[in-house]
Amino acid sequence: MVTFTRAAAAALFACAAALPATALPAAAATPAPAVSASAPADPAGALRLPPPTGRSGVGASVLHLVDRSRPDPWVPSAGPRELMVTVHYPAARTARAGAPVPYATEEEARLILVGLGKTDPAVIRALAGVGTYSAKDVRPAPGRHPLVVLSPGFGVPRFLLTGLATDLASRGYVVASVDHAYESSGMSVPGRPALTCAACTERRAGRITDTDITAARTADVRFLLDRLTGPRAVATWPYARTIDPTRIGMAGHSVGGAAAATAMVADRRIDAGVNMDGSFWDTLPAGGLGGRPFMFLGTDDEMHRPGGIDTSWDATWKALGGWKRWLTVSGSNHFTFTDAPVLLRGLDVPDRGATIPADRALAVTRAYLAAFFDEQLRGRPQPLLTGPSPLHPEVRFNNP
Repeated sequence: MVTFTRAAAAALFACAAALPATALPAAAATPAPAVSASAPADPAGALRLPPPTGRSGVGASVLHLVDRSRPDPWVPSAGPRELMVTVHYPAARTARAGAPVPYATEEEARLILVGLGKTDPAVIRALAGVGTYSAKDVRPAPGRHPLVVLSPGFGVPRFLLTGLATDLASRGYVVASVDHAYESSGMSVPGRPALTCAACTERRAGRITDTDITAARTADVRFLLDRLTGPRAVATWPYARTIDPTRIGMAGHSVGGAAAATAMVADRRIDAGVNMDGSFWDTLPAGGLGGRPFMFLGTDDEMHRPGGIDTSWDATWKALGGWKRWLTVSGSNHFTFTDAPVLLRGLDVPDRGATIPADRALAVTRAYLAAFFDEQLRGRPQPLLTGPSPLHPEVRFNNP
């Protein structure tokens, strides 16, 4: 498939300069003015995510996983492929309060902020310390819960999906957010300096292709599912038995969304998928996804409406069988479907190309992601997915 570069993404996060998402009109591609490096008056107070909307408290565990069966595809000399995974899950009502789980390490925060011209140590600490409404390693709620894998955009760390992960966990899901080594602005690993985006450099130089990236992510997700649901899952995560391996979904932003479809082709364990504003980089086989449900959630513009510039959405839509939805959100830009709008507001950085308010952007994305997985993994019909809703007038249902 042909891919596109959304210039606004590079203006927002320099670390994502290689991000192959979608394109804006030429007028919007003008580089943004330099951002002041001064700190907000109250960075700790300004940087704050809205709380989760579900009934459960949220626990979280951070896992370092090493796939010794294959070398890292981007830096083979580094040794085996590594992942960092944050698992959010519904906490038991009787669980004692645990230590709060940080939003990011200070090194991860520093590496993403440098692209915004933010170098003040107070701002770095504020971003790392954003509240996640989750407690470290507390006891999970009883029962078995559906698993949702979240994969971030290319060049973007997993922590930008925290607002979605904690919300799904508060609604009764186990959520595994994945950092893929050498594919983000910075991924902290135990005992070593953070791994930065070597794959971004390789892609810009033309040494790797888009399909190389989705193939690597597919292998990562399959390995993750083996570790979380296989016979030795408890050795990976002590609470792994809370996962129901018969109910697994995947959602991703940008290349993470493209990888959701590619991973579903490769692995029948994934029952349902969502692509949040990413171009599809692989052509689906003749049988599509075998009737498994899939949802598009993207910008309501000339890029991702039917017949838009990103022709991969039209081609993939035609190849899908079974349940499917094509939703677009007015006033959105490429990063609307992440925590970025809330964080940019707190950092006093313009959210270029977006008119939807930051909290509203997160609320809309949370609502439709939860409705999709509630219907597809729990069998609970969702009126929100049947057509336009007065509760969310920004959302357009497309039916090409």
